[in-house]
Amino acid sequence: MWIFGLWVIPVIGTICGIAYCMLSLCCATTFRSRKQRMSKSNFAPPVSILKPLCGLDPHGYESLRSHCEQDYPEFEIIFGIRNRNDAAIPTVQRLMAEFPEVPMRIVVCDEFLGTNFKVSILLHILPAARHEYLLINDSDISVPADYLRRVMRPLEDGSVGMVTCMYRGIAAPTAGSKLESLGISSDFVPGVLCASRLEGGIHFAMGSTLAFPRRTLEAIGGLKPVADYLADDFQMGYRTSQARLRVELAECIVDHYLPAYSVRGFIQHQLRWARAIRSSRPGGYRGLILTFVIPWSVLALLATGGASWGWVLFASALILRYAVMFTTGLAILHDRQVLRDFWLLPAHDFVALLVWIFSYAGRCVVWRGHKFELVNGRLRPL
Repeated sequence: MWIFGLWVIPVIGTICGIAYCMLSLCCATTFRSRKQRMSKSNFAPPVSILKPLCGLDPHGYESLRSHCEQDYPEFEIIFGIRNRNDAAIPTVQRLMAEFPEVPMRIVVCDEFLGTNFKVSILLHILPAARHEYLLINDSDISVPADYLRRVMRPLEDGSVGMVTCMYRGIAAPTAGSKLESLGISSDFVPGVLCASRLEGGIHFAMGSTLAFPRRTLEAIGGLKPVADYLADDFQMGYRTSQARLRVELAECIVDHYLPAYSVRGFIQHQLRWARAIRSSRPGGYRGLILTFVIPWSVLALLATGGASWGWVLFASALILRYAVMFTTGLAILHDRQVLRDFWLLPAHDFVALLVWIFSYAGRCVVWRGHKFELVNGRLRPL
């Protein structure tokens, strides 16, 4: 019996992985056609952009500058920093001088209001926001000139409580950074689209964009309840959907500049987010074991002793896995980096499987140089 199990388990894993790839392709095609049918509304209410900063990220000037160049009637930008010596301050002051027509403020947030430093800063700067509509995104996000117009459109529908958007990773010239970018195109985006299909909509949000009216903030109890969560963006989207307000994916794709990760740095970052996802979505995270189609197909090929039908499974898995990567990477994200780094996909998938396994080996995470224990999604300093 145990000999039978040696090949039947990886074969079943491969078949499940192939089915997941086919679902991913279907979801990507559906999303692409939906983007083409989206209405072009003129809805453009005044917006307060809240930008928590902690040092200057890679391409920090370019990322922040892109928010100042918006083709939008009225908006303001409020920057939050933890201390007056933050490395991002000279860049913000430079932008203030370059764009005097854009209302900008710097707020010093020297009191900790939660273990999540980003949310702590947001709690400080929120009272300074003048407008009814708010937008939060990470400091390493660069946006197109029509970003605000495209993100705000879905909020014209009163049943929509929050808008989020997908992103492509702009890799630095290091192996770890390229693996991270490849994972966004081949794993993260297909996962988001499949979750939307299987769960009847989006029930979470991404740090690349959280746009919402103040009524949504009131419906979810404000920012304070998420001040100790690592995945604050997920929690805000989840709580919005729990308040019976829809979370919508914008048609806009933004750029996420990745640090020059070493392979070790890449694995450490992946492990942090793997443990965050495991804590936030335990059932869905367990199901990810069935999505590692290339590792499963290699195991199936070895377990069947190189049988002809084992090779058929392996070839099918490889072709479909690459089809998912190219479809999401090129057709949805317009990320031509996948053409350059496609050969890294098998290595990425084996590393991703190891990260999935080791995510169960502990609860420690490292975030911006600080160590925490992750308990039910919340950060506990070590």
